[in-house]
Amino acid sequence: MDSLDALLSRLFTLHRKTIELSLGRIERLLAALGSPESRLPPIVHVAGTNGKGSTIAFMRAILEAAGKRVHVYTSPHLVRFHERIRLGAEDGGKLVGDAELFAALTACEKANDGQPITFFEVTTAAAFKLFSEHPADYLLLEVGLGGRFDATNVIARPCATVITPVSIDHPEFLGATVDKIAYEKAGILKPGVLAIVSAQEDAAMAVIDREARRLGAPVIAGGRDYNVWEENGRLVFEDKRGLLDLPPPRLIGRHQHQNAATAIAALRAIEPHLAASAFEEGLVRAEWPARLQNLAKGHVAALAPAGAEIWLDGGHNEDAGHALAQSMAELEDKTQRPLVIICGSLASKDTGGFLRAFKGLAQEVVAVPVNADQYAKPAAEVAAAAAANGLPAAACGSIKSALAFLAAREWAAPPRILIAGSLYLAGEVLALNGTPPE
Repeated sequence: MDSLDALLSRLFTLHRKTIELSLGRIERLLAALGSPESRLPPIVHVAGTNGKGSTIAFMRAILEAAGKRVHVYTSPHLVRFHERIRLGAEDGGKLVGDAELFAALTACEKANDGQPITFFEVTTAAAFKLFSEHPADYLLLEVGLGGRFDATNVIARPCATVITPVSIDHPEFLGATVDKIAYEKAGILKPGVLAIVSAQEDAAMAVIDREARRLGAPVIAGGRDYNVWEENGRLVFEDKRGLLDLPPPRLIGRHQHQNAATAIAALRAIEPHLAASAFEEGLVRAEWPARLQNLAKGHVAALAPAGAEIWLDGGHNEDAGHALAQSMAELEDKTQRPLVIICGSLASKDTGGFLRAFKGLAQEVVAVPVNADQYAKPAAEVAAAAAANGLPAAACGSIKSALAFLAAREWAAPPRILIAGSLYLAGEVLALNGTPPE
């Protein structure tokens, strides 16, 4: 009998084809499974380039603080596949267990009967099957890639759609300009279904507004219909219903204020009677691994230079680079430490664009390979991209060797180390550290 690991490996190997965005394959598979997508709780469907997972984390924490049962579907995972599927329960829910996951994937493989399918499509079908078998108040559903032809877009009528900030990423599939990418993200909009849209570049917002008007989808837009700002160490949210005076989010970084605001705006619209206490509790409880996560304990901290401060983030595109650089600059204002970036990247990513914002802020970049993905960029290429953008760079063969390289130095003050450039690299680091997401 197959083990779960063997089953996942077979599905990944058999179905890792060149990505061809389409809904036909998953629609066929779901029909063979008895259409579980038609038996799901109310869905909030979330697309965007950056901030999808954090926005979902805020929504989940707020809803759970209000006593709601919340299913969550996100991708990719960091360490274990199970992270993608969270089954809601009265106690806050849990990641899917081995037995349930194995049964769902086996049923999907059997129903597919060897026909063409992608790994993401078959696992999305398995997630829908699992969600349909467990009662919940909401399903927070993250788009995998794009929106229009993403496997999650078989959902005909969500209770709301959310579009987080749109920027350049995956241009080989979605287009090389913000307006083209916004068009693909806007593919999740549905006739008459409320859309909550984070503050956007003008070009992206113009496309989203155009598509929403075409479909008759009402829009609540950041910077237009709701706003957020800091005041006296608090986070103030404002929309047409008035003000919320809230604690600062647990998730670190000014960009998280915008993600929190989008989550709040969405829930104020679809759950108008949520108590202010749920928003307060949700902001301080929200967790989302590898988003400016401080690794104060574990094996990675033990390998680093004595007294080093270590931050882990999965950011990998130009906009993420700007957000991280801003966060690192704000930390530097509080504690003077030299900043070093350990960076790994996939071949498809604009590594130079990601690193450019750190010029003049980071002392150096130590490049490493992303061992978890066959499409990783060699460390030497990452180092070259850093050097081309004015950042002194070195290349090492692994996270361990990069930390040893830094630990062998004499430091005037313990460094601040940011490990970033890829979610796959972040997963490697959490596994090495002994702190996988739970």
